[in-house]
Amino acid sequence: MEGRIITISRQCGSGGHSIGSELAKRLDVPFYDKEIIEMAAKESGFHREFVEEKGEHMNSSLLFNIARYASYGGRGRYEEYQPLQDQLYFAQVKVIKELAGKGPCVIVGRCADYVLRDRKDVLNVFIHADMAFKKKRCMERGQFSDENAEDMIRRRDKLRADHYRYYTDQKWGDSLNYHLCLDSGMFGIGKCVSLIEDACRGMGSPS
Repeated sequence: MEGRIITISRQCGSGGHSIGSELAKRLDVPFYDKEIIEMAAKESGFHREFVEEKGEHMNSSLLFNIARYASYGGRGRYEEYQPLQDQLYFAQVKVIKELAGKGPCVIVGRCADYVLRDRKDVLNVFIHADMAFKKKRCMERGQFSDENAEDMIRRRDKLRADHYRYYTDQKWGDSLNYHLCLDSGMFGIGKCVSLIEDACRGMGSPS
C-alpha cells in the first residue's frame, strides 16, 4: 500500500482523537492534532491559547476580533485588516499543506479534508456517535460534568459546524464530503481504527 494522508473530522466526544492516534501508530506515520496548534501559533504570530480556543470555532463578530486582539496580544502575519479568525484559518491551512507535503500522516480536524481536497492521496473520514456514547466518554475523560455535558457537546459541535460551513461552503458531517463515515458508538474505537486501516489498504496506489 502506498502511503496516504488521512483526515479525521469528528463530533465532540466521538473519540476521533483516539482513533487518529491509534491509526497513526498502526500505520507508522506522524499524527497531527494538538501539534498543529503550536505550528499555527508560530506561523501566525498569535498566542497558543488563542489558536487552541478558536482554531476550529467560528465567531466572526467585530467585538470578538477587537477583544481578542487586545487580550491575546499577538499580531498576525497576514493582511493587516483581515479578521483575526481568517488570519488564524489561513495560518492553519499553510501548516496543514506543509505537513501533507512531507508525506503520509493522520490529521485531525481543522477543515483538513477541504484544505487537501485537490490531492489524490487523501482519505477523508468522519467519526460520529449518539449522545449517550459521547456524553459518557466526555465525562469519563473529565471534560464536562453530568449537568452540562449534553449542552457543551452540542455547543462545540455547532461551533465546528459553523466554522466548517463558513470556510468551505459545505455542511460539516455530510457524507458526501467524506470517503468514510463511522459510528464509533456502534463499532467502538478499536474497530473504527481497523476499518479505516482496511479502507486505506483497499484503495490501491494514489494516481
